[in-house]
Amino acid sequence: MKNRILIKKTLNKVNQEVVLAGFVNSQRDHGKIKFIDLRDMTGILQLVILPAKKEIFEKIDGLKNESIIAVKAIIHKRPGKTINPNLDTGSIEGEVNELQILSTAKDLPFSITSDGYEINEELRLKYRYLDLRRQRLQKNIKLRSQFVQMAREFLFEKNFIEIETPILTKSTPEGARDFVAPSRLHPGKFFALPQSPQQYKQLLMVAGFERYFQIARCLRDEDLRADRGFEHTQIDLEMSYVEREDVMKLDEEMITTIVEKLNYKIKEKPFPIFTYQEAIKKFKADKFDLRNEEEKKKGLLAFAWVIDFPFFEKDKDGHWTFTHNPFSQPKPEHIDWLLKEKNIDKILTTQYDLICNGYEVGGGSIRSNKPEILKKVFKIMGYKEKVIQEQFGHMLEAFSYGAPPHGGLAHGVERLIMILTGEQFLREVQAFPQTSSGRTAVMDAPSKLSKKQLSELNIKINI
Repeated sequence: MKNRILIKKTLNKVNQEVVLAGFVNSQRDHGKIKFIDLRDMTGILQLVILPAKKEIFEKIDGLKNESIIAVKAIIHKRPGKTINPNLDTGSIEGEVNELQILSTAKDLPFSITSDGYEINEELRLKYRYLDLRRQRLQKNIKLRSQFVQMAREFLFEKNFIEIETPILTKSTPEGARDFVAPSRLHPGKFFALPQSPQQYKQLLMVAGFERYFQIARCLRDEDLRADRGFEHTQIDLEMSYVEREDVMKLDEEMITTIVEKLNYKIKEKPFPIFTYQEAIKKFKADKFDLRNEEEKKKGLLAFAWVIDFPFFEKDKDGHWTFTHNPFSQPKPEHIDWLLKEKNIDKILTTQYDLICNGYEVGGGSIRSNKPEILKKVFKIMGYKEKVIQEQFGHMLEAFSYGAPPHGGLAHGVERLIMILTGEQFLREVQAFPQTSSGRTAVMDAPSKLSKKQLSELNIKINI
């Protein structure tokens, strides 16, 4: 719309004519005078249609809420008794001179004036574009945007470079099942979608960038739960020439800076640190909530670090597997044990997890930067030499050309925002999440491919 302004700017436009556009939030008909509450992304403004505007009266007759209109209106101060203290624009209103209906709405399948918790999940996600109009979700998505923006600003100030890494990559064991994509040009071969940018960010350290970050999309074919989906976003960072404490210190500064700018209060600074053994002994888990009931009511954020995790554990078949990340570096005093394959159950890793209010909200480690250490990790896990070379030969070769000591960390954006907003489900802070049955919002996916597509990909379906 030419010369359109946002509603929040009307506070500075008293006695001026402005152009506004947005959704019809609600209407009131007082006979000779009508009111429309107009809503855009910045707020709500009361519009007044006076009797002299007979043409506009007729135009909006029968117009349903959530239709979209544009108006020219003169902004006036409201008389004292009519001021609405519940609106940021409650001290003003717009007298409509012209009105255009841009798009009409039919009756919505559900109300968007409530918080929406009472509505069936499948229905809400089928019409997610309507569900997202509700005030609670608008607020959540905007907070998410603010959080990511603040993280970017902080990291740029600390000399980090934002670099994107590939979405189509190679399937390697990183802790969860891969989502895979067939290759048309290489029949019978598949790309994997990234569980994380783990290997690429380490290769960027080998490339000499020293400080990298990315707002990274990650995909994991894991069983769904309230705080985990197929897709999530990470604030992913990596640094060269650092030790564990360096990464933890920088990350703690970033998290503290952001959440305090957003007006949240932190229970304890600096964040307390627990070893894995201390956490298990005291809390019976490595994810715990340090708040008392009063602090929970106040919405305090109780962050804590957990360190000194076991590097290896036995899987259900009795074989050694990694507890967090195979690319982690053992603690310096345990490197010799690893290289000699001794005391495997006692080897501790440089992994560090950040906990908040009972959830893990971030984690990372100092990484292996020597080929013999990474190779030995996979050997302990039972990988044969041929398999190690096939799956990780590129990393081993990269390290052979000189790799600086490095480490990093990643934060799950959705889980952090879920905690800040007090939501119980990840879907409440994502624009278009999956349903609990693993289907996409709005679009009916996963779905079948056409015979032509399957033929191009050299794929046959046997079910």
